[in-house]
Amino acid sequence: MNTDESELALFRAERRVREIQTKLHRWARDDPHRRFDDLFNLVADPAFLLVAWDRVRSNKGARAAGVDGSTAASIAAGKGVADFLDELRSQLRDRSAWESPRSGIGWSRHL
Repeated sequence: MNTDESELALFRAERRVREIQTKLHRWARDDPHRRFDDLFNLVADPAFLLVAWDRVRSNKGARAAGVDGSTAASIAAGKGVADFLDELRSQLRDRSAWESPRSGIGWSRHL
């Protein structure tokens, strides 16, 4: 993917994420007791993953390795961002991303 295509993809993803966030905010404001049972699908949504990747890549800690020992730069130079995000999406959807590669301890956060 060339730079113009990746910038356009990020722009579209940011717009989609912003639209969904606005809709969720409106629903929560209109009904404070509303339950949002299906938010997990948003975590694995390609637009949300791309926006999250961009935020992680551009933050101060981007040069530090994550729990898997990889940095943003090593992922981009190695398998590539698109392949990495596709693999992550698959792992999120089949719940195999729950295991920490370093500790072997599963993690989850109950909301």
